[in-house]
Amino acid sequence: MGCVLIALGLFLLPYIDTNFAETESRDIKRLFTYICIVGFSLTTFFALFLFTKITQPMQQLIQAANAIRKGNYGTRLSLRTNDEIGELANTFNHMAIQLEDTIRNLNHEKEHLASVLRSMTDAVITFDGEGKVILTNPPGEKIMQAWCALDWAQEHEGLEGHSAVKPSRDVPEPLVPLFRLVMEQGGDQSSNVHVQQGVWSVQMAPLYADSVVRGAVAVLRDVTEEVKMEKMRRDFVANVSHEIRTPLSMMQGYSEALLDGMATSPEESEELIQVIHDESLRMGRLVKDLLDLARMDAGHTDMNMREVELGELLERIYRKFMVRSKEQGIQLQYECKQEICLQQADEDRLEQVFTNLLDNAFRHTPEGKSVVISAELVSHTRAPFARVCVKDQGVGIPSSDVPFIFERFYKADKARVRGESVGTGLGLAIVKNIVDAHQGTIQVNSVLGEGTEFILQFPLDSSK
Repeated sequence: MGCVLIALGLFLLPYIDTNFAETESRDIKRLFTYICIVGFSLTTFFALFLFTKITQPMQQLIQAANAIRKGNYGTRLSLRTNDEIGELANTFNHMAIQLEDTIRNLNHEKEHLASVLRSMTDAVITFDGEGKVILTNPPGEKIMQAWCALDWAQEHEGLEGHSAVKPSRDVPEPLVPLFRLVMEQGGDQSSNVHVQQGVWSVQMAPLYADSVVRGAVAVLRDVTEEVKMEKMRRDFVANVSHEIRTPLSMMQGYSEALLDGMATSPEESEELIQVIHDESLRMGRLVKDLLDLARMDAGHTDMNMREVELGELLERIYRKFMVRSKEQGIQLQYECKQEICLQQADEDRLEQVFTNLLDNAFRHTPEGKSVVISAELVSHTRAPFARVCVKDQGVGIPSSDVPFIFERFYKADKARVRGESVGTGLGLAIVKNIVDAHQGTIQVNSVLGEGTEFILQFPLDSSK
């Protein structure tokens, strides 16, 4: 409008009187100034409106998006308008809510999975396609540290300065064949892995991504005890069969000799009958020992707990073995200078313990040597206890065999045993079970060629 007026004034300027023209010129200038002020004001107002309604909300939207990008999923926009900016803000808030819920659910699933893995006693190890460790639970981490350190130590054995280098986090050597099978064939694989003295049951399965094997997960369980128990079970069956077969074969052979009339005199017949009788007694002792062990293992041991004077019990056993010591030329000694009373003990079972120990000592001690029984009361800060030692000067036990003497059917080399009579190999196993039932301990000190010492400790009151 101002421009039109200015143009019109310029067009009519030659036809207007000079005085009138000057007057009009001043009015036009004034009008032009007003128009400029109004235009600038309108422009400023429009710019402020644009900044308030568009630019500032967009900056808030950008800031909120950056906050969510940094992990602050609780960010929300407080814009409340009815235009497109307000609709965009509502959509953004809804997206942020959905994203926060999704992240929260994922974290819950992750924590749940981590809790399950931590609570597992089996080791879980996850590998990628190149054999690098991705994830482990605590038992799996212990295995990885031990096995990787073992593999690395074997590779760098004899090299100096290798302790500064950390072992790699690749698939441990014992798992490499199984890992290769899983990656090549794509199916579940299982195997028992032997590492040093341990046995591990390994179950390994592939990890798929779009039908492509991208790694493997291995679950390892320590089955050392199971394998050991299975071996013991097989050995037990084999030993029982052998121990029963020997007397049965002898009884069968001598009875057939009697039936065939091979005994030419009453003395020979009596000798054959005596052998049959001895072997039947031996088999009866074996069956009785097996039944005792079975009851003890099942926790059905009948214990008649009462107060027992340990000194009197040992003295009675000492007198019982005195006759045998004179017959075999072995010096038997008994040492006990104190009165020792066990408040809760089974006298018959304890007599069985000391009888078995002395029987072993006499069978392994040569003529002219000695066997010593000693007992004493030991004061302790926690609770006093009784200590009983059975020491002989026999052939001793090899150090390699000492850890196994309390296992069933353990026997010393029969070439080192005096006489023809040998035990069933169950006596010390029964002794260990009875001592454990009295909450006591038993240990062995032995030197090959010098003798063996059994040290037993019993609490004075096993009920505590």
